[in-house]
Amino acid sequence: MSRIGKKPVVIPANVTVTVAEGNVVTVKGPKGTLTQTLHPDMIIKTEGNVLTVERPDEEHLHKSLHGLTRTLINNMVEGVEKGYSKELDVNGVGYRVEKKGTQLVMNLGFSHQVIMDEIDGITVEVPNPNKIIVHGIDKQVVGQFAAEVRGKRPPEPYKGKGIKYTTEVIRRKVGKVGAKK
Repeated sequence: MSRIGKKPVVIPANVTVTVAEGNVVTVKGPKGTLTQTLHPDMIIKTEGNVLTVERPDEEHLHKSLHGLTRTLINNMVEGVEKGYSKELDVNGVGYRVEKKGTQLVMNLGFSHQVIMDEIDGITVEVPNPNKIIVHGIDKQVVGQFAAEVRGKRPPEPYKGKGIKYTTEVIRRKVGKVGAKK
């Protein structure tokens, strides 16, 4: 039995979950609405404020989908209730970030500025020139956008310059050592 899959999802009072034909799950909460189509073989049951996911048999595919389905529903419930955010740090001499309207304008040591537009469901906050905070209700979209921002200038191991997650630890390398005689 899947340890994650058999855990029930507790639905808060201010969140409503509806399961339609074909396992189309819609979650509404104070931050917004999320809809996702899950695998039709999974059995999703709602009893009061508790949602459970069951699998029809012990087939390998169903075993692997059991925990995934439960986690996706739990992430949707948590997203519409609290939301998700990712923080990024910008390190480097002359590297800075600013927000102009809905655009994120980054100076990352290139001969040009790197400009990224906010996408639907995402808000970008720049509290200071060296910090980016990405907010949203869909965990996958927030993580993907943060990864795309980081991908514009990933951190390098010698001086630590680039864009990194706040919680990320960069393993530093020693530079060249002079010629030995």
